[in-house]
Amino acid sequence: MDGQEEDERWMGEALAEAALAAGHGDVPVGAVVVHEGRVIGRGHNEREAAGDPTAHAEVTALRQAAAELGSWRVLDSTLYVTLEPCAMCAGAIVLARIPRVVWGAEDPKAGAAGSVLDVLADQRLNHRPATTSGVRQEECGALLTAFFAERRGDG
Repeated sequence: MDGQEEDERWMGEALAEAALAAGHGDVPVGAVVVHEGRVIGRGHNEREAAGDPTAHAEVTALRQAAAELGSWRVLDSTLYVTLEPCAMCAGAIVLARIPRVVWGAEDPKAGAAGSVLDVLADQRLNHRPATTSGVRQEECGALLTAFFAERRGDG
C-alpha cells in the first residue's frame, strides 16, 4: 500500500468517528492517531454531548494516544482529522509533538493550518509537523455540508 492509499485508509477511520459526532448532534468531525500501523487514539466532536468547549475530535484522540504511549509526547505518529484543525487543536498538536497531520476538508472560517492562521507552520514555535491536506476532501466536506443543511432545515 502506498502513502496515499494509507492516508485514505486511515481517513476512513476518522470519517467513521465523524459520523458518531453527528449521531449525537455535534458537528461531524472525527480524528484518529496512528502509531506503528495501528490506531492508538480516537475522537469525535463531543462539545454538545459533554457541554465542553474543548471536546474537539483532535483533543480527545490526542489524550487517548498520550495515555496509550504513556507520554504527553505523541511521537512517531500521524493524526488524521476530517476537518482542518482550529487554533486550539493546532496548538495541542504542536505541544504533543505530533510529527505529521493529515486532514480532509479545509475550514475557511476557523482553520489554523493555513486557511485563517497557520499555527502548524509558524516558524516561531518549537515544533512544526509535516502536513497533508485534502485527503478524501469531498467526503469530509459532504458530511459537514449535510449536517449544517439539516440544522438549517434545508436538508
